[in-house]
Amino acid sequence: MLISNVRPWGREAVDLEITDGLIGGMAPHNPQLPVDGGTDGRGRLALPAFSDVHVHLDSTRVGLPFRAHTGAPGVWGMMLNDRQNWRNAEVSLLERVAGTLERMIAHGTTRVRSYAQIDVDCKLEKFEAVLAAKEKFAASADVQIMAFPQAGLLLEPGTVPYLEESLKLGATVMGGIDPCQLDRDPVRHLDIVFGLAEKYQVDVDIHLHEPGHLAHFSTELIMERTRALGMEGRVTLSHAYELGNVSEAATARVLEGMSALDISWATVAPATSGKQFNLAAMTAAGIRVGLGEDGQRDYWSPYGDCDLLSRTWQLAFTHGLRQDELIEHATAIATWGGASIMDRGLARLRSTTDRPGLSVGDRADMVLLAGETVSSAVMDRGSDRTVIHDGRVVADQLKLA
Repeated sequence: MLISNVRPWGREAVDLEITDGLIGGMAPHNPQLPVDGGTDGRGRLALPAFSDVHVHLDSTRVGLPFRAHTGAPGVWGMMLNDRQNWRNAEVSLLERVAGTLERMIAHGTTRVRSYAQIDVDCKLEKFEAVLAAKEKFAASADVQIMAFPQAGLLLEPGTVPYLEESLKLGATVMGGIDPCQLDRDPVRHLDIVFGLAEKYQVDVDIHLHEPGHLAHFSTELIMERTRALGMEGRVTLSHAYELGNVSEAATARVLEGMSALDISWATVAPATSGKQFNLAAMTAAGIRVGLGEDGQRDYWSPYGDCDLLSRTWQLAFTHGLRQDELIEHATAIATWGGASIMDRGLARLRSTTDRPGLSVGDRADMVLLAGETVSSAVMDRGSDRTVIHDGRVVADQLKLA
């Protein structure tokens, strides 16, 4: 297939030859070259497809009537609010999850790491809904499923067997959450998380909302286990915003440890009163950084629109980025950064000027966007998009092909 007249990362227009799902050739755009069943890029930007590495597909209300937010403060209170409401939605969970994933793909996301809440209340029902959506859209997106103990591992007897069963059925990431603050037994919590991850040879992703020194303590324990089990490159910290709020020396130590162990960071670009991690410094240290939308208009939050380009704008805004190079770097995080977390065989970003993913030999996963520059596309967030996965158009103008 030929993809003609596109501007990779906003550079000069080129024609891309796609062979066996890869970019097989690249040449300056030739207006006389017939497209013949290929894709006319019409001079649009070409970016690597978006990678959402932190989304809760299992709790979505996207596409349903808007409802008042009823969540109580704190992880436990919010979890109970979800538990009291999720079965009463206007359509089935299977439809909600599949519909949300469909919208994400249509907006340009072809790599997804989704949480699937597993506990004694929902058992494997939410996991099965995410698995069904993954299978339905297997030709349009790569989806990893995380077995996620949203209600903790230790507070409700019987949780752990359900988590293990999901790993047997196809979950490829083992989740954990606030080992100190929620379960109040970090050693036992992390023993279970890393024990199951080692047994089933899956990655680990820890939800960390804990404050300052407590977050650093949990992170030290996570690093100890990563090192002891030889799980370098297989662990992600999600949220973990308080790691930057103790002192500059403490932040420097934790970033050094993350870099040495190839522990990645997934952010949802929240508004926070604390000190943000410096994206440029993390990239320079070799830390893989990815972006996600978190919940999608669910029982936790009214935010989320299935568009990681919108969340890229939010990442740039909450980090105070104004220079084109840094806004483009935020876009590289939203695309290639997340991809390198899901596939550690991909090279990590090394500087704010790295613009990977659109060279000869790369996988033909990309989104074509209207825009003068990458920065303008982030600011405008237009709907003129064509989404390509493994060399095949899977969505155009926000509709699946």
